[in-house]
Amino acid sequence: MAWKTLDDIDMDGKVVLVRVDINVPVENGRVTDATRIEKIVPTVKDIMAKGGKPVLLAHFGRPKGKVVLEMSLRPLVPALESALGVKVAFAEDCIGGPAKRAVAALGPDEVLLLENTRFHPGEEKNDAELAASLAALGEVYVNDAFSAAHRAHSSTEAIAHVLPAAAGRLMEAELKALEAALGHPERPVAAVVGGAKVSTKLDLLGNLVSKVNNLIIGGGMANTFLVAKGIDVGKSLAEHDMADTARAIMAKADAEGCQIVLPVDVVVAREFAAGAPSEVVPAEACPPDAMILDAGPDSVEAIVRVFEASRTLIWNGPLGAFEIAPFDAATNAAARKAAELTKAGRLVSVAGGGDTVAALNKAGGAASFSYISTAGGAFLEWMEGKELPGVAALTR
Repeated sequence: MAWKTLDDIDMDGKVVLVRVDINVPVENGRVTDATRIEKIVPTVKDIMAKGGKPVLLAHFGRPKGKVVLEMSLRPLVPALESALGVKVAFAEDCIGGPAKRAVAALGPDEVLLLENTRFHPGEEKNDAELAASLAALGEVYVNDAFSAAHRAHSSTEAIAHVLPAAAGRLMEAELKALEAALGHPERPVAAVVGGAKVSTKLDLLGNLVSKVNNLIIGGGMANTFLVAKGIDVGKSLAEHDMADTARAIMAKADAEGCQIVLPVDVVVAREFAAGAPSEVVPAEACPPDAMILDAGPDSVEAIVRVFEASRTLIWNGPLGAFEIAPFDAATNAAARKAAELTKAGRLVSVAGGGDTVAALNKAGGAASFSYISTAGGAFLEWMEGKELPGVAALTR
């Protein structure tokens, strides 16, 4: 572990600049889902317990370097006060006079929230001058925004070169979970990769076949792989022009000793609608006028056998069109089995990505997974084997 945590830095009496992700939904000036705010509570409370004065840096929306009043962080103050149980002051800017005065006025047992970092054009350019202006406000930098760590911005990357830097508790938990899943995992390792298109997950698949023992492919992506094997998938969603790419991935997997697990039976229907008549057929027997919308029961059994033989599981994407029953059956059954094995201590399970979180929550399995990442882009780039600038900056 090359990066420092809150336990490695003296914060007593110091102003601690904390980069957080509190990009939460707001309607009519009120926060409608405070999940991301609740996730930063352990970091902020730990800093205060160590005598530090937390000053929060955050972005909100995409103002593109201009002051957009609808994207002010001010409406988040009541939700922050409710979650943290302390007074939260607000500064009209994240640098300059307003920020300096607010930092100077910060009392004990108070937290300060600075205005949207993206109101400055230098933020998304990773401008060193803006980073220096931010750094001038404090003595320690803590990054607790893993979800923004794949962006090299002034408040996520450049500032970490100016001040003593550490990972917050949320960032620490995420990095440890990902290290356990892909860095030095217990083997055998299985990965579930689902979703609509192979073309959006080429880097991910290319990286995983050299890292995992079994790669389970589901959703529309699986149809493309079936096409690559010469199987007619009827009217199913499939990228026929990606067949050569799918074959190249299968060849690489074979060379790396990674087994690719595709559906052996499928659930087909003539329309994608709730309660639409459906039937289970062998994967190679999809009727010409039908579409594949889920993996079948035999496929689920094969997936369960892989899970039972594995020690680590990484999950990104559903196995079928999980939004509508009965095409959620495979995702639900597999998720519940993974949750059961995790609960029994037989599996370390890490999942992430927007659709993934929604699907696992719907299946009722998310709570039992070892770790669920809400960081879509950063989670995917980590799985693709890419260096995340916000994490790399903490290790230098």
